[in-house]
Amino acid sequence: MITLRNARKVYKTGHARRVILDDVTLTLPAGRSIGIFGANGAGKSTLVRLIAGVERLDKGSIQRAGSVSFPLGFGGTFHPHLSGRENIRFLARVYDTPEAAALDYVERFAELGDYFREKVGTYSSGMMARLAFGACLAITFDLYLIDEVTAVGDARFRRKCLEAFEERAAASDVLIVSHDEGTIRAWCDMGAVLHQGRLELFDDLNAAIERHQQCQLGGGDMNKRQGESYGH
Repeated sequence: MITLRNARKVYKTGHARRVILDDVTLTLPAGRSIGIFGANGAGKSTLVRLIAGVERLDKGSIQRAGSVSFPLGFGGTFHPHLSGRENIRFLARVYDTPEAAALDYVERFAELGDYFREKVGTYSSGMMARLAFGACLAITFDLYLIDEVTAVGDARFRRKCLEAFEERAAASDVLIVSHDEGTIRAWCDMGAVLHQGRLELFDDLNAAIERHQQCQLGGGDMNKRQGESYGH
């Protein structure tokens, strides 16, 4: 369970301000998988980083019940001057996971060969994604945070990723940011819409999609509630 209390996050862009969260108080319940909808620039990726704890609020708090993953798809997960192997050792220590088991899993899963011992800064984007996906799956979390990335590589490797992630998702919750409605429908059973600093949670995924579409068309006044929704 994730609880936001009077959460506020604002970015300064030149002479303007971009409000990501405007004093939001909301609980994301445990036992549900949630898809986050929002326009480009709404702050969806920032929200994921805030929930993960890799970025700080300007005001308020985020309380986390259970273990929460680093954001899969977030480029800041790995140190570029450390090898893939060294990064995995570090993550295993941070998340109190046996190092040997994590290293063995990622080395086999990511299929990086000798590059596993090379600096991450030399990796291609595809290699980085393989390492990130393997690292996320090597550690058991109560909540997995996914920012756009659900599968990488060729068709065989994508099947491997999806099968492994399905196994994890069967026992854990998932929070996904994606522009692909099909991806969210495949993994999530409720939705949330981030728009103009407000975050609204819907028990019905279809209602969340409808509200997101309204926002895209300019009718997204979050103070006008429609359907079954939760929070501010």
